[in-house]
Amino acid sequence: MGTPPFRLERPAPGDTPWLEPARFWPRLTRATAHLDPPLAALDLGALAHNAFSMLDRAAGKPIRVASKSVRVRAVLDSVLALPGYAGVLAYTLPEALWLAETIDDVVVGYPTADRAAIRLLAADEQLASRVTLMVDSVEQLDLIDAVVPPRGRAGIRLCVELDSSYVTRALGHVGVWRSPVFTAGQARVLAQHIAARPGFELVGLMGYEAQIAGVGNRPRGNPARARVLDWMQHRSIAEIADRRGEVVRAVREVADLAFVNGGGTGSLESTSADASVTEVAAGSGLFGGHLFDTYSRFRPAPAAAFALSVVRKPTPQMATLLGGGWIASGPAQPDRLPEIVWPEGLSMQPREMAGEVQTPLSGRATAALAAGDRVWLRHTKSGELSEHVNEFHVVSGDEVVAAVPTYRGEGKAFL
Repeated sequence: MGTPPFRLERPAPGDTPWLEPARFWPRLTRATAHLDPPLAALDLGALAHNAFSMLDRAAGKPIRVASKSVRVRAVLDSVLALPGYAGVLAYTLPEALWLAETIDDVVVGYPTADRAAIRLLAADEQLASRVTLMVDSVEQLDLIDAVVPPRGRAGIRLCVELDSSYVTRALGHVGVWRSPVFTAGQARVLAQHIAARPGFELVGLMGYEAQIAGVGNRPRGNPARARVLDWMQHRSIAEIADRRGEVVRAVREVADLAFVNGGGTGSLESTSADASVTEVAAGSGLFGGHLFDTYSRFRPAPAAAFALSVVRKPTPQMATLLGGGWIASGPAQPDRLPEIVWPEGLSMQPREMAGEVQTPLSGRATAALAAGDRVWLRHTKSGELSEHVNEFHVVSGDEVVAAVPTYRGEGKAFL
């Protein structure tokens, strides 16, 4: 682990300034007044609140930090310095190799076909001892062997991914399409294949229940959908706990697993309660993108936000931001747009919305805005904001106490 550039300390009860927008956002404006937008700010108190809240929700299970939801090494180091956080869940093998220079436990969350990165991993005993690859089929083993034969490489650590989606007659397939490994029998067969192949070591099992962890159960203005989501998630929690337990027992008959990973920010409570799980994964809750405002179980603080400048006034009752089209991944729908949070009383134009070069706004607050003023927005998801800026300005109180580079600021673009 690298040297943390700042310490995270548990906030005092009631120290929640973000619950008072008229206090919180002007404070960020004052702290960053010497900086020109576009800029991203990271409130240290809000980040600490989120980090400790996640630990509380995990109820003693270690949290592996999902790096794709952060993409800032300084933040990863600062969070990993807290007791209760252990290891990283990376999203590509090149990223994992880079992080493993200073972090000794990195699991790649998705299978890799990066041949150059596989060669680097196989040629370095230390990296091979620190990095674990994700697999869900024999074909992926064949690919690795074709790149570097077993006799010419370091032993490669593997983790099998379990498909944790929920399948019902009423709703069909609910979740995300990931691994083809769904049953205990399928998992056992793959584990046996791995055990029989030289040059591999099966050390982990992972399952991500996206239909619980990644879906807010209180969608805005849609109480009927909320009831359906509650029904689905309640049943899915029970189903995956039973099925995952069977899978873990079956795989442990073949391999001595070092870890069983599950969940995400939105399912910390239910995943940590599963006795078959040894650790949980989470990352998005650290920055607290506005996607998580639609969950009933928790509410993260808006630790990360970005500011854009007003550059023109098409009419006295309008104001136009430079840029703004920082759209989150996922289904193309309004909840993937940035959310305008300050000043209050602003809205995007339906025929333009958040644009690559400009975002026109209207609403009661626009009359008071002038060229050079700034507007604060929150990104839907967390780590994707890091792809738009070179650094985060870390704010404590009324001042910027650090500027920490994103992956992009360090010249890295992994995916």
